[in-house]
Amino acid sequence: MLVGKGRRSFAVLAICLLGALLIALPASGATPLATLKASLTGEKEVPGPGDKDGRGHAMVKVFKARVCYTLEVRNIKPAAAAHIHLGFRDEAGPVVAELKAPTDGSSKGCVAVPRALSVGLKEHPERYYVNVHNKPYPDGAVRGQLHR
Repeated sequence: MLVGKGRRSFAVLAICLLGALLIALPASGATPLATLKASLTGEKEVPGPGDKDGRGHAMVKVFKARVCYTLEVRNIKPAAAAHIHLGFRDEAGPVVAELKAPTDGSSKGCVAVPRALSVGLKEHPERYYVNVHNKPYPDGAVRGQLHR
């Protein structure tokens, strides 16, 4: 009889611990380090020209080892690629994160990034930009600098 009570107590304790872990884990990993935004236009594309009619916006949530994003664009031909780049407002820079192209006007997702990039985005968002490319504008149809 004692063995049965001991097993039940152990099972209850194990279930309680598992429940506590399941509650704690999402809370610790779900808080972004920063939430960034960008207003995308063709005029902002560097070196340009971008699509003069193109518009859109991006929201980027920065976590320790990933970024999650939503992109929306309008008045451009179907998107072929989208990225976060390193570069100040008036310069073109290298791709630091590939995003899903908003081929039908919007996209969202999460991508793994190095911890150093997460820190850079959090501490200096103005050093990064989002742009969307398409066939008529392979260097970028619309672009926007990230900010808080």
